[in-house]
Amino acid sequence: MRSTQIRSTFLDFFTSRGHRHVPSSPLIPSDPTLLLANAGMNQFKPYFLGEVIPEYPRATTIQKCARTSDIDNVGRTNRHATFFEMMGNFSFGDYFKADAIAYAWELLTQGYNLEKDRLWITVHQDDDEAEQLWRRIGVPAERIQRLGADNFWDMGVPGPCGPSSELNYDRGPAFGREGGPAVDGERYVEIWNLVFMQSMRGEGDDNGTFPILGDLAQQSIDTGLGLDRLAAILQDVENVCSTDLLLPTLTTVQELAGRDYPGNGEEKVSFQVVAEHARSIAYLIADGVLPAKDGRGYVLRRLMRRAIRHARVLGIDQPVLAPATAGVIANLGDVWPELHHQASLIEQVVTAEEESFTRTLTQGTRLLNAAVTRSRESRTEHGGKALLAAAVTRSLHETGTHASRILTSAARMVGGGAGGKGAVASAGGRRVEVLDAALASAVQEAARILAR
Repeated sequence: MRSTQIRSTFLDFFTSRGHRHVPSSPLIPSDPTLLLANAGMNQFKPYFLGEVIPEYPRATTIQKCARTSDIDNVGRTNRHATFFEMMGNFSFGDYFKADAIAYAWELLTQGYNLEKDRLWITVHQDDDEAEQLWRRIGVPAERIQRLGADNFWDMGVPGPCGPSSELNYDRGPAFGREGGPAVDGERYVEIWNLVFMQSMRGEGDDNGTFPILGDLAQQSIDTGLGLDRLAAILQDVENVCSTDLLLPTLTTVQELAGRDYPGNGEEKVSFQVVAEHARSIAYLIADGVLPAKDGRGYVLRRLMRRAIRHARVLGIDQPVLAPATAGVIANLGDVWPELHHQASLIEQVVTAEEESFTRTLTQGTRLLNAAVTRSRESRTEHGGKALLAAAVTRSLHETGTHASRILTSAARMVGGGAGGKGAVASAGGRRVEVLDAALASAVQEAARILAR
């Protein structure tokens, strides 16, 4: 089932059951407590809090979401992404747990024809009612697991919250260990989260804990079904980058690299990072986010630099962001017209950012090469490390912040400067081959630092 049909099946199901189809809000939210839209319920927060009376008691959306909390997992798991479409149904004081559970089960098993015996359920450890409702639906006790914090949802900031119940699909032994979603999230992939909105949370502390301030004025429903993950299942592909949502962009990256991406290893990660980040970049710029040193602009800049770094790892030395984002627009622009409308801006922004980042990386690498050359020329016991440290010190005055960060890290690697001891510290001033190895490692580290 293609992604267009997955979307229409979801919306048709809920609109036929009295839900108002509400368009996605932009990725730049109206809520000042949020950097970017990270869930389908963001635009409905005033309804959940009782601050605004909604025009409709039920709604359904396909919301554009951006999250970078799992950015390091992109390409390393089959399911993580920094941008995704969240399909959701919502009740504002209308139906609650029983109907939410019944709707989810009916749509997955009849609308999408998923096998019932491959669906596993998790509920909050204290939610006896949710478990009983699932048992009544027909899910056996052995496929229902109780979890703690993983089955309690909040926005990450003060606001509405509540216990949740997740529907997970068993992708089979090729994807991981037996034991259900409590054991292996890759095999038993979470596809749909049903949140039973009933409480208000306060400010959290440094440990991530927060107080529950009390009950909401009315019990409500907030659900999220990830389009990427469901598409991977329905299209029988290994990961989200192989679905029709991302495969055309991945194909563009393969063409730029001049080869197919492998079935495993670090190169596979890099191919997927470039493709997945290109999608996020295009949507963020289309919704008005521009690169900056902080805030949501820094999120965008970090995504662009990570994509460029991984492209360079693949040996792609020519510009990558412009063709990759153009592939995103060609593939998804008909569904999300803002991509077509902002195509020129997207190209301008990614081109300028890639040129700037490449200049910075080239400058840092050139300075690093010069420092290592000076170190190599010194044959005294400590001279190599001393000269490299001295080169770093000079560079701190001669170059910008980025280049100094590169050189400081490189000095640590060979035991010189910044007070660190590298793995090759004892040989740094004596053996040319060790300095060469440190240089190669430092160049890679430089790109990684700059892409943070």
